[in-house]
Amino acid sequence: MSGDFPEFPAARADLLHAPPGLQECGIVLRPASDADIPFLRELYAQTRTDELAVVPWPPSVKQAFLDSQFDLQHRHYTTYFGQADFLVIEQAGRPIGRLYLLRQPPAFRIIDIALAASARCAGTGSALIVDIQKQAAALGCDVTLQVDNRNPSARRLYERLGFLATETGDAHLLMHWAASTLS
Repeated sequence: MSGDFPEFPAARADLLHAPPGLQECGIVLRPASDADIPFLRELYAQTRTDELAVVPWPPSVKQAFLDSQFDLQHRHYTTYFGQADFLVIEQAGRPIGRLYLLRQPPAFRIIDIALAASARCAGTGSALIVDIQKQAAALGCDVTLQVDNRNPSARRLYERLGFLATETGDAHLLMHWAASTLS
């Protein structure tokens, strides 16, 4: 990227891989690169579709808002989570999502997981999270994440996977999964 737009940090040497069940479906994880920004920008916009559907702005204003919000989020993630895995989820060579994961004891943190609308409800997100839980537990680590308060379906998914709400904020809910639950 040009200018002062932050680049993705270098990929970790111990690259995270998709679990075997997903690999069998042609799903792989690969480090995000600056070439992925257009896809990631569109993916971010898809995650805000329902929220912005009721806002009476013209399409050009909505797009400018989404671009600005994506830029701010990207800057925040790359600045504050520089040691994280910034991964693109691909299926059959096409990007379908992103997984940003900080693997640092005592807890792994799912910074962001998002799938394109066409890839949702196929079990991919669940399989990735369960695999993260297993890897974290093997190291004696818990897993944390935040979920947007306006996203009850994601919250239900996380609760099904054993996450418990630990702190409620105005916009987000902090959730925690304890490694001891696998014992």
